[in-house]
Amino acid sequence: MTERHPILNELDPGRHVLIAGPTASGKSALALTIAEQQGGIVVNADALQVWSCWNLLTARPSPEDEARARHVLYGHITPDRAYSVGEWLAEVAEMIKARQTRLIIVGGTGLYLSTLTRGLAAIPPTPPRIRAQADRILREPGGLAQLVSELDPATRARIDLQNPVRVQRAWEVLQATGRGIASWQAETPPPLISPEAAHLLVLQADRDRLAERIARRFHQMIAQGVLDEVRAVLPDWNPGALWAKAIGAPELVAHLQGQLSLEEATRLAIIATRQYAKSQRSFFRGRMRDWRRIESNI
Repeated sequence: MTERHPILNELDPGRHVLIAGPTASGKSALALTIAEQQGGIVVNADALQVWSCWNLLTARPSPEDEARARHVLYGHITPDRAYSVGEWLAEVAEMIKARQTRLIIVGGTGLYLSTLTRGLAAIPPTPPRIRAQADRILREPGGLAQLVSELDPATRARIDLQNPVRVQRAWEVLQATGRGIASWQAETPPPLISPEAAHLLVLQADRDRLAERIARRFHQMIAQGVLDEVRAVLPDWNPGALWAKAIGAPELVAHLQGQLSLEEATRLAIIATRQYAKSQRSFFRGRMRDWRRIESNI
């Protein structure tokens, strides 16, 4: 049995629970504890854990954990498919509509969780030719700066201009619809879950302890055979694909292709994971200020 977190004493079993937190902060363990001790389905809100090709690398719940409580939206998307926050929201909406049980929605993708409680604009899908054009520009020297320069002023002032994924998405929306993403977002419909109808939690962890845990967990992944998982995707490897954004994947692919030693690939992957955790904390501070902060017990 997972150690009981003090927050359980304050949770209403009749309300949904949303749990955000940086990678390796213990949020999945907390969600499992809540599901076991109060009931509910654990719902994935991590954009990297949806891909069927990644199990160890994205630290998906183990088969043992999944046997202890029902887990959904993990590893259900194959790499040959496109997937978006809109599709994820639609899947969660079906569960809410079914009213089967309480949802315990947990993950490190702040965009998934924040749109769940704030709503998401109904932006038309991007045509493949425009996405291919954006991919091509982004691969070129100065490509990110070019995409940024072509955004409308309102969008440029609103998004993280250092984030290639966000910039590319905004550029594609403008090219495909003739309207900036900021304009679309101004027409956002009501959220699926109102903040008053759920417990909104953000796990906080001591940075040094989290850094140590990240390193320890990645070494454990290596010992458990994550290289075999990465080796299996080599024939289809595409650095620009969403599933290829899994933290540590580019470094381990470089090792398997003979470009890096395993020691160096591991070191770089751990650094990338720590940087990812930093960006997650930044998102939570900026976009989820009304969520309750609780201390992790890792």
